[in-house]
Amino acid sequence: MSVVGKKLSSSIAAQDAQEGSGAATGTPSGGGSSTGTTGPTSPITPDYVLQLNKITDDYLCTPDANIYEIDFTRFKIRDIESGAVLFEIAKPSLSDITHTAAGSDSSKSSKEPGAASEEASSGAPSATTGERGPEEAEETFEPNAGRYVRYQFTPQFLKLKTVGATVEFTVGSKSVKNFRMIERHFFKDRLLKTFDFEFGYCIPFSKNTCEHIYEFPTIPPDLVNEMIQHPFETRSDSFYFVDGCLVMHNKADYAYNGGL
Repeated sequence: MSVVGKKLSSSIAAQDAQEGSGAATGTPSGGGSSTGTTGPTSPITPDYVLQLNKITDDYLCTPDANIYEIDFTRFKIRDIESGAVLFEIAKPSLSDITHTAAGSDSSKSSKEPGAASEEASSGAPSATTGERGPEEAEETFEPNAGRYVRYQFTPQFLKLKTVGATVEFTVGSKSVKNFRMIERHFFKDRLLKTFDFEFGYCIPFSKNTCEHIYEFPTIPPDLVNEMIQHPFETRSDSFYFVDGCLVMHNKADYAYNGGL
């Protein structure tokens, strides 16, 4: 089975969405701000996000909410049955960045004009120079850079039963208690699956690694076809809580038409 995963920029399927007027909407009270982050009038709780019946319109916390300096440095997805690695990415270390910068001048001169370039790994828009020279390019700041990822898989991914997701992350000077992730996957406005994982306790200045097991439900063939035909309309919200307080909110969308 060929299952190719690719991160394009920086997965399922009973209908579990809450019905009725009492269900929470995609954004809490308070509305969204110009930075794409909401300003709720009350704290966002795990119970609140578990009742959402659609992808949130905006981020439910600012990047500054991550007072624990949690930083995800490596991510790998593997098929549990075969052991095949479907996707793996690591954040470059400081030494890698220094080495790359040192060799950038020589690589520029040796690169062939027709060589293909790698797609940007950031979900944020990149600054472009347009008609101006590089020295005139305006540096832009995107407050939500690094919180959005776009993935592309082949249709075979939707046939997988169990997937292991290994994450490596570091924490800062504060201990992290009751670290919890709630991840909600939707296709359009249909809830596909909710995953609820515990990371446990992390000591200050530690590097931590854990693997969470994703068990996918059987997806009806008509829904599979629809998900393949509508790339990036399968989306997820990942909410990270420490002691019940929302400290991080990441978003992703997915396509399953790779190779078609």
